[in-house]
Formats: sequence, structure tokens, C-alpha cells
Amino acid sequence: MIIRAANTSDVAALMDLRVEAEQWLDEAGIDQWRNPQTRAPALAKWRTDIAAGRTWMVQEGDAILATITLAPPDRDFWRNSDRPEDAVYVAKLITSRAAKGQRLGGQLLDWAGHKAQERGKAWVRLDCWRSNVALQDFYVGEGFEHVRTEAPAHRLSGWLGQRAATVARHPDSALLKDASQ
Repeated sequence: MIIRAANTSDVAALMDLRVEAEQWLDEAGIDQWRNPQTRAPALAKWRTDIAAGRTWMVQEGDAILATITLAPPDRDFWRNSDRPEDAVYVAKLITSRAAKGQRLGGQLLDWAGHKAQERGKAWVRLDCWRSNVALQDFYVGEGFEHVRTEAPAHRLSGWLGQRAATVARHPDSALLKDASQ
């Protein structure tokens, strides 16, 4: 299993991961990403993030198992008083159902912490859907603290969490070993 920067030829694989996640969320009764009309804007954002070198993929053989984007701070949520320059921001963290049980999401959060430390940042931050309590619980279980919830009218996300960049819940992760080399 390796982590590598995504490139434009990966866009279809990224969208496949998202569609799989949409289906799983729907089956789980979680109201997130249910509107297929949001796919085009998500795809456009991925293209921008890929071009900027912010999107990464976990690959095992030919299979794409996960993706993560290290995004700029989302100014709909993070205020100047949060010192947004002191953090790496996780976005579009998606794992394939084929990776279920491997704790790949948690390993990617540790990897993001490693990247934050390399960049001299103290925090790993993220936002997730306000209605996705299961995802919020996952992040809390991975050491994130709830900072606050924002609710701009034009957004469904807004549960804000952060943890120290030095936290590593999965220190034996192959992703961390790759990142250290």
C-alpha cells in the first residue's frame, strides 16, 4: 500500500470512490452527498486540488483504496482568531469499502499530522457535515476535539474539529513509514 499524489488521470477513480461512498451513506441512512448534482462541483474542486498538488491517493496494486486532500482553510468556517495559518486542513477523506476494517481513515489522519509537522503546523483541522453524527464520532475517536459548529445557510458542513499534529493513533501505519522516507 502506497500513498501518492493524485494526477488528472485519477479523476474517474476519485469519482468512483465518491459514488461508492454516496451509496454507502444512503444505505446507512446518513444524509450526506445524496444529491448527484453536487458531483460536478466536487469534480471541479478535485481538478483544482490535483493541479495544486493537494490531493493524494492510497493505492494497493491497481486498486485505489482512499483519497485525502490537504486543503487551504475554508473561510466559511475558520476565523482569523483560529490562526488558520497554523494548521493543515483535511478535506475529501474517502475510503473504499474494500478497505473496511483496515483503519485506513485513521492512518490517513496520522499521515496528515505528519505532513502538518513537516510544514511547521501545530494542528490538523477538518469540517464535516453537521448531520453526520457517526462521522463526528469517528473523528472524536481519532483524537479530534470539537471546536464549534458553524451553520452558514449555503453549506451543510460545519462541524469543526482539530487535533494536535503530533497525535498518531496508528504509529505502525505503512503510510507513516512512507512519509518518513
